[in-house]
Amino acid sequence: MDALASSPLGWLCAGVAALFGVAVLWVAKRSPVEKVEVLVWSLLPASLGLLCAAALGAGGGLVVCAITLLSSVYLGGRALLPVGDRAVLITGSDTGIGHALAKYLDDLGFVVFAGVLNKDGPGAEELRRTCSQRLSLLQLDITNATQIKEAYLKVLEKVQNTGLWGVVNNAGILGFPADSELLPMSMYRQCMEVNFFGAVAVSKAFLPLLRKSQGRLVNMSSMAGGIPLPRYAAYGASKAALSMFSGVMRQELSKWGIKVAVIHPSGFQTGIQGTSDLWDKQEKELMENLPADTREDYGEEYLLGLKSYLLHVPMYCDADLSPVLSAILHALLAKRPHGLYTPGKGAYMTLCIFCYFPLWFYDFFIRKMLMS
Repeated sequence: MDALASSPLGWLCAGVAALFGVAVLWVAKRSPVEKVEVLVWSLLPASLGLLCAAALGAGGGLVVCAITLLSSVYLGGRALLPVGDRAVLITGSDTGIGHALAKYLDDLGFVVFAGVLNKDGPGAEELRRTCSQRLSLLQLDITNATQIKEAYLKVLEKVQNTGLWGVVNNAGILGFPADSELLPMSMYRQCMEVNFFGAVAVSKAFLPLLRKSQGRLVNMSSMAGGIPLPRYAAYGASKAALSMFSGVMRQELSKWGIKVAVIHPSGFQTGIQGTSDLWDKQEKELMENLPADTREDYGEEYLLGLKSYLLHVPMYCDADLSPVLSAILHALLAKRPHGLYTPGKGAYMTLCIFCYFPLWFYDFFIRKMLMS
């Protein structure tokens, strides 16, 4: 032990473990139980490191300390809280990810509040038929302040003093994928109204209940909200705004014990592109608002091909939503959830290329990817 005390590596080993312990104790502000738990996880690498340093020398102790530290962080990140009677609100549960998530969380035992755009629609009817009595359907157009208030009062009546554990802002629209110049201003406003302002309004309304439970706020953004993608200016800008909002909320709400996560999935088949009737309406609006010189510059063949592009989008999307559902579950129940999740093929890779490579390389990469 004398050799350990006089060894710089030995002191480094103990110092790193001590620093880790102080950090996790500072983060764990919730309860004495959690403080004891993280204290155990921080003392474990310190103890093993010191023991191995005495037996193997300072270098061996430092290696064991580092390995144990990394293992404890990894295992701590994978540990999930019990479901218990936790209640979660999901917006946009009529179809797609919101619909699948409502079923998934209901099967796991959550008390689910499924917000739907049409309480009498087929999506809502299927949830009534297939889910348990714990699930409650809420008429919730997130652009309607009155419906948000009514949904809040209904949730408050049911959760009473326990608070609401989670809010998943999933509701969103894609709009008509087309070059930025071609999109009418109404499309930009509609995407912002639903994808951003709607999510902000829901978050603000339900934050008092999240504060009471020290719960979770999960916002469904998109890969297009983290990287620029051609033809997705309106959609991508609204999702980028939501991602930035999520990051700010993560910082501001940490003092209340509320954890905030944003999901950036890659392409999944969710039905967000809407129906053929909606495409026809959006295409007509786009064409009617085009100046004659712009129409001439792009050419009729290119403009007519925009709808064909939209029809082919689902072919390149994954039908299996389980990676997204697993990411949301981790964000809701992990003891140490991530701030950002990138489920799906290519989501994390393209984000890294955009962030760490020259922009000319990213642009080249995206052109090649979209041509394939």
